This record gives sequence, structure tokens and C-alpha cells, in this order.
Amino acid sequence: MNNLYVYCEIEDGIVADVSLELLTKGRSLANTLGCKMEAVAVGHNLDGIGSQVFPYGVDVLHLFDDNRLYPYTSLPHTSVLVKLFEEEKPQIALMGATSIGRDLGPRVSSALGSGLTADCTSLEIGDHEEKKENKVYKDLLYQIRPAFGGNIVATIINPVCRPQMATVREGVMKKEILDANYKGEVKKHDVKNYVNDTDFVVSVIDRHIEKSKTNIKGSPIIVSGGYGVGSKENFQLLHELASVIGGEVGGSRAAVDAGFTEHERQIGQTGVTVRPKLYIACGISGQIQHIAGMQESSIIISVNNDPNAPINTIADYVITGTVEDVIPKMIKYYKRNTK
Repeated sequence: MNNLYVYCEIEDGIVADVSLELLTKGRSLANTLGCKMEAVAVGHNLDGIGSQVFPYGVDVLHLFDDNRLYPYTSLPHTSVLVKLFEEEKPQIALMGATSIGRDLGPRVSSALGSGLTADCTSLEIGDHEEKKENKVYKDLLYQIRPAFGGNIVATIINPVCRPQMATVREGVMKKEILDANYKGEVKKHDVKNYVNDTDFVVSVIDRHIEKSKTNIKGSPIIVSGGYGVGSKENFQLLHELASVIGGEVGGSRAAVDAGFTEHERQIGQTGVTVRPKLYIACGISGQIQHIAGMQESSIIISVNNDPNAPINTIADYVITGTVEDVIPKMIKYYKRNTK
């Protein structure tokens, strides 16, 4: 009762990174609240899920194993979560802001009348004083996300309805094992008590999943370009530099909108969130929408001809100059000195 729940996305028996990131954050929030963290796995052939999630501090794992529950379809997964949450009455429920989470979260929150905050970038626990009611609400979930195009950061609370539900984008939370030997309880549920035959009116006949051609999220080095790079041809300099130092190429939304690079390389609030060891920002002014997607990088190097560019305020090193002048020199230097 009143624990914290995380819905785990599963593909081919593997728990998604975004779910493991939420388990890491969920464990921290549960510790603050003094409650248990419980995970929910819905799908088929789920025997290996426990070994994947327990090291992240899961106290209870709810398994709903049925061949009709994989791959994901909206109705049965919604029925499972709604019935489970009605029984268990969690105080917080979290899921990834993925194509699945963005479909499932609103359905569950609507059925429970609980409300939902989408695309959160941070989650914290805190109190709220309602002066009109002269009442203080304790231990609420602060659901923090950019608003108005990223121009402000909004903190959203849900004082009354439960569960407090939020979706979180992949990459904004750290994925960190708590204890490799951590052991929790497994609860296997009888699926037929949670779904109806009408939930399976839609069936997936075939699936085609195209693998991403880039590995931006997993790359330790990213060379990223903005509108200041100037052209698609100049972006080839970034590709050459990335090739020499073993990195990937990213881009800001302005660069993507200008056609300088592909959308799948977009980094920022409306793209992917990255945490590389080295982030080289070339011709990027540093709008808050872009910074939200890369500010956790270990080392940031800014290459910009504007010494007052906003990104320079968060950069560890600033190189003032044009991309056309600086990047060829970097390529030449690394070619000569990289083994």
C-alpha cells in the first residue's frame, strides 16, 4: 500500500534503459519517503526480469506473463495497470516517456482520475503549503519539466489524487546499480483476473523494427553542431573529427531544421538526452532547450566565434573562432597524435 511503482518496458526479454534509469531514481525517492519500490513487468517469458531489476533496489516485482501480452498493445496493458493500481493504491507511478509510455500513461491516469505530468526532466520529494486552505501537504512528488518552449522550468504537484503519475524521458536520469546481490520478492499474477477478452481485439500480426544508424546515447564522445556551422558541407568536418577521435555526431534543433543533419542526431529537449565523457559543441549558441539535453556531459568544449555565446557559461573549455578555422586544425592535430 502507498509504495512507489515503476512500469518496466521490455523488448525481447531485456528491460529498457529508461526503465532502469527510473528504477535508480525510484529507489532514491522511495528511500526519502520511507516506502518500498515495486516494479511491474507485463509481457511474455519474463523469467529473467528479476535478475535485471533487483540490483537496482526493487523490493517487489509484479509479473504478468502471458503470450498475448507481448508485443505491447494498449488495451491489455492498460487493464493490467489500472486493476493493479486499484488494488495496491501506490502513491507514485513512473514510466518512460517513450512511444509506449506516452500511450499507456494517459490511459491509466485517465481511468484512475489521477492526472499525469509528461516528459519530466527531474523528480524530487517536497512539501507544499496551500495558503487558501491553510494546509500543508507533506512528501509530494515534485514533477519538474520545461514549459513554454523551454523558456521556464515548471514544478507540478498533485496534492490530492493518487497515484502521482509522471513519464520521464530516456537519458535524463542516471542508471546506477544499487547492490548486485539485492533480492526482492516476486509476485506472479494470474493475468485472466486483470484482463478481458475484449482487451485483445487488436492483435499484432507482424513487426518491423529498424535499428538506429547512430549510437549517440551510448557514445563517450559527441561532436555536435548548431546553426552556426553554416552548411551541410561544413557538417562533414564534424563527421571527420568524430571519425578521428572515435565519437558520434549530434546536432541542435536549429541545425536539424536547416537540413544540416538528420533528425535522429538531434540533441536537446525535443531530441535525445546525452551524458558523454566529452561533448564538443560547434557553432551552438546554447539555448536552454539544447542545454537540457547535454548539460550532464563530463567535459564540454565550446567552439564558437561569439565569445558571449550562452553555451560558454557551462563549457569547461572555450575556443573562440569559426568552425571552418578551428575544426580542420583539431582534425590535423588528432590525426597526428592519436594512435
